[in-house]
Amino acid sequence: MKKLIDAVIYTDIHDELGPNPIHWFPPNLPESVRMLVGIKTVTILTGDQGSVPDSLLIIPFPALKLKGLIKYIEREDESKRGGFARSAITFLFKETDDVIFYKYMSYLKSPFDETTRRIIELENRNVERKRIFEEITILQDSVSKLLDDFRTKEITSPASKEFPEKRIKDDKIVDYRLKLVVVGDPGVGKTSTILRFTDNAFLRTYVPTLGVSITEKLFNTQSGIIEMILWDIAGQTKFETMRRHFYQGSEAILLIFDLTNRMSFTSIKNWYHDVMNNMEKHHHQMVGYIFGNKSDLTEVRKVKLVEALALAKELNLKYIETSAKTGKNVEYAFYDIAETVVKLRLNKP
Repeated sequence: MKKLIDAVIYTDIHDELGPNPIHWFPPNLPESVRMLVGIKTVTILTGDQGSVPDSLLIIPFPALKLKGLIKYIEREDESKRGGFARSAITFLFKETDDVIFYKYMSYLKSPFDETTRRIIELENRNVERKRIFEEITILQDSVSKLLDDFRTKEITSPASKEFPEKRIKDDKIVDYRLKLVVVGDPGVGKTSTILRFTDNAFLRTYVPTLGVSITEKLFNTQSGIIEMILWDIAGQTKFETMRRHFYQGSEAILLIFDLTNRMSFTSIKNWYHDVMNNMEKHHHQMVGYIFGNKSDLTEVRKVKLVEALALAKELNLKYIETSAKTGKNVEYAFYDIAETVVKLRLNKP
């Protein structure tokens, strides 16, 4: 069985000198990879105004075709500027395996938290770094075993579709490629919806998207084999400047709101105009959907169907109610978007 963890990097984050990878596995991990990981961990903190996230984060490393599971560590240290010392543990894994990491994120929290506690304790006692590196190795072994168990569970479960056997082979010709941007307020279920479509798994632990997450999906349609590139754009205000660059080249848009959160619905028009006003001049019609997500939570619904349909008509988009949890209507809508884009291309004069 293949390993799910490709590499582990422990980075010391110095306020003045920047990132310094001080421990890594495998031992022959290229310096370029170590430094890229270090720089990305610092960039995230800079983008979040220096605050250290408490939760586990998953971020893409497109240049490596990998993703990273990151745990930040912060401890009091009067010798450091600001009175705190910071470091980060990064586990690199293949993008194709991210469904396991997303789906079982809550189970990975405990071993990471325990290792963080142990590292802070050892650092405060000024022990040799070798002892800290041993804790990271223990964490690596523990997480690897957990992930292997989760994967075995998915593969052996008769009802599981997380690892479908029938996939489009890489050597097949892709007939059409299209870019779809996915936007909406934080917490409405953008990442969970994408994951439901791409790997048929629901993300039950919310992890704020950091800037952008790019996912690719190959699938068969009546028009041929389509490669859809989904750009999951972060909803937080701090990413406003960056996300405008991510809109370019899009042919389709997916606006998602939470049916149980009326404010997320009122934001949809703003999101639409944010995309359209920041697009370079384009010669194709923008198509897409408004998703009213979390349709399974009927008892706490806050947005009426007639309101959502009226907004979709105003923006010249389609509307559908979905559930990232159950998968309701998700696959249908993505396929419909792909088919619509292809038809527009074929009918273009």
